[in-house]
Amino acid sequence: MQPSALTALSPLDGRYAAKVDALRPLLSEFGLMQRRVQVEVEWFIALGEAGLPEFAPLSHEARAHLRLLVADFSEADAQAIKDIEKTTNHDVKAVEYWLKSRFEGNKELQAAGEFVHFACTSEDINNTSHALMLGAARETVMLPALDAVIARLERMAREMATLPMLARTHGQTASPTTVGKEIANVAARLATARSRIAGVALLAKMNGAVGNYNAHLAAYPDVDWEAFSRKVVEQRLGLAFNPYTIQIEPHDWMAELFDALSRTNTILIDWSRDVWGYVSLGYFRQKLKAGEIGSSTMPHKVNPIDFENAEGNLGLANALLSHLSQKLPISRWQRDLTDSTVLRNMGVALGYTLLAWDSLARGLAKLEVNEAQLAADLDGAWEVLAEPIQTVMRRYGLPNPYERLKELTRGKAITREAVAAFIETLELPPAEKERLLALTPGAYTGMAAELAARAR
Repeated sequence: MQPSALTALSPLDGRYAAKVDALRPLLSEFGLMQRRVQVEVEWFIALGEAGLPEFAPLSHEARAHLRLLVADFSEADAQAIKDIEKTTNHDVKAVEYWLKSRFEGNKELQAAGEFVHFACTSEDINNTSHALMLGAARETVMLPALDAVIARLERMAREMATLPMLARTHGQTASPTTVGKEIANVAARLATARSRIAGVALLAKMNGAVGNYNAHLAAYPDVDWEAFSRKVVEQRLGLAFNPYTIQIEPHDWMAELFDALSRTNTILIDWSRDVWGYVSLGYFRQKLKAGEIGSSTMPHKVNPIDFENAEGNLGLANALLSHLSQKLPISRWQRDLTDSTVLRNMGVALGYTLLAWDSLARGLAKLEVNEAQLAADLDGAWEVLAEPIQTVMRRYGLPNPYERLKELTRGKAITREAVAAFIETLELPPAEKERLLALTPGAYTGMAAELAARAR
């Protein structure tokens, strides 16, 4: 079979390919190669400015030519590197050789060719490239997608801030809330989760084979290589410098980032299941789309498939994210290669995350609130007023308030009339009695509307 969307092993490259296209140029092998070229170029240019007697600063034209190799990096360039790798059997060395091949015809660059990859171990190039890849994916794809979900939830929270809804704790009727308040809860959790994703510093190192600048100092013992490396990492690559590493940057920051994404996904699994339940209860209807079929045998069905897809893909994403965060910080002694093959799956983990967020956003856009069902549920749950009645009784010192309401309501279907009759028996100030008699399940929502309206 020829590789195609229909023969792809991963649905991210098949059925769902279009939904994760934005991640492809960033987290694919192409994206890794382009970032490797970027790091090699910036290290090379910086070496020319380090005052090394054998390497004069590069001309403006030479620097522009090198940076254009990064900006214009193409699939053909990536394939050329892959072709070199067939001989070298080493992916980073193939990038070095490809870069040097682009110096042909340029005497200035050819003269300095041996300073490409100077004193670097492959991991100096890889760890910085991975940080650049994840940084770009976070800023240009993942956070905007999450922001879209949060913005829709906040808008829904404000729009439905005053719409009362029967709450259900342990699956049983409970003190009422509002639809908007329940949505605001999720939006607030996600806002906190987003700040954790955005706040993870992208660490990187360029300090040689075991993190000690051994080769650097062997060649130029008088250069402050740590300061030089910090400058390249921070000023040229825009990353955070990690001064203490083995051959690899220890990936603790990656674990933190993947954990933050996983926690966000866990919040959304919780929400997907809740929405699924609300649809089942009839609290929400789903907008119909012409031509869509809910069941191959039951024509009436409109299934909550977007929330089911979201839940499933969030689970897949979290399985991968959890393995990444647990495995990557572990390396035998100064280096083993188990992290290398695992890191090639960053795009898969973020791909399933993005796919799930897209499904969730589409599902939210289809929801229509069913006010009649919400009102009917509330009107059938007068027992929830046992809480405010017994609490007011406590205020005024009436005997055994909890026990009396428990006897009246526990496990029983209670009507408006039964609640009113009980209130009439209470020795309360007339104003308090009138306030309780006027109370309905739909009006007993506390600060829910106010809290929901504050959703930004």
